[in-house]
Amino acid sequence: MQSFRVLCRSSSKSRLLLLDRTLCSLNNGNVQRVQDAKDLVLVERQACSRTVILNRPLALNALTTSMGIRLHKLYESWEKDPDVGFVVLKGNGRAFCAGGDVVSLYRLIKEGRIEECKECFRTFYSFMYLLGTYLKPHVAILDGITMGGGAGISVHGSYRIATDRTVFSTPEVLIGLHPDAGASYYLSRLPGYIGEYLALTGDRIGGEEMLAWGLATHYASSASVPLIEEGLSNLMTNDFSVMETFLARYGGRHGIPQGKSVLRRMEMINKCFSHGTIEEIISALETEEARSKDKWCFSTLKKLRGAPPLSLKVSLRSIREGRFQSLEQCLAREYMMSLQVISGKISSDFCEGVRARLVDKCFAPKWNPPCLESVSEDMVNAYFEALDDCEPGLDLPTKLREAFAC
Repeated sequence: MQSFRVLCRSSSKSRLLLLDRTLCSLNNGNVQRVQDAKDLVLVERQACSRTVILNRPLALNALTTSMGIRLHKLYESWEKDPDVGFVVLKGNGRAFCAGGDVVSLYRLIKEGRIEECKECFRTFYSFMYLLGTYLKPHVAILDGITMGGGAGISVHGSYRIATDRTVFSTPEVLIGLHPDAGASYYLSRLPGYIGEYLALTGDRIGGEEMLAWGLATHYASSASVPLIEEGLSNLMTNDFSVMETFLARYGGRHGIPQGKSVLRRMEMINKCFSHGTIEEIISALETEEARSKDKWCFSTLKKLRGAPPLSLKVSLRSIREGRFQSLEQCLAREYMMSLQVISGKISSDFCEGVRARLVDKCFAPKWNPPCLESVSEDMVNAYFEALDDCEPGLDLPTKLREAFAC
């Protein structure tokens, strides 16, 4: 790079050297971040498609801001490229994607780097809106762990293939966050009150359950994934109907899984989770547990009692509001809610949850407020308000893409 010229003659040589080193360091840092993103988001080119591979297998392909920036740029460029008919997204290793790298967010908050946290949420929510309004077929292969933000970068797309290795969850409430990445949009549209159940308990479900509830569009055995990928690599189309016909060859309908599948609990879920407040939901479960001695009721109550009370109330309201909002509106509201979370002005439960579960791994978080009775209506309402009058909201290109919005 060219030297930055200092006009002052005194100590000009030493100043030039210092500035050269500083600017080179900054430039190298940016170059390194770009290179890191390229290493973590790989691209395979086919004749009519592009395959994106999330490549952080040791971190279960957890998402970083630089990965989100790269994904957004790639998808925007491919949408305009006539040579790209469709996009495939998959993960390297035993996970599709375990969500956002919340440990990195935790460390940024502790270091006071809040603007970088905001950039992370802004980047991924914007990408999820792009995906939800994408003009070309998008196929996400969920052959492994798919959680939180991992659901956000797949469920909003046109096709999602689940397998017998898929483990799906929206566990944000368990660390003092709320189901985000557009979760208040897609969870609120699931049958009955299963969305509330998944949001409040963070329960894990499999691929067949995802298919049954519409979270996945197709189901295939993990062993058949290489065959599907080979077929996709040779497919020449940008037509959604052609893609549907192709995927139908591999993804047949499956019956209700045997054993302990939560699909068999739909009647109970609807009965208990249809109530208007967390207190009423817990009371209904307690009544059912006392009546039936059902172990499922006991385990569900245990999950709810272990979650941060404030997050439970905020998350329930988020799902209920999402039922009547567009994807754009849900993302804009979730962004506002997430800024409240990282600010720590109302509660520091997010940092405490990440510390206890993922950093120190003591699994004994100290929630504040500690019980449902201590959660005021004002505290909940504050999560649905702007951080302050000067804080900009999530800026989405709705005018350009409104014809394709959900």
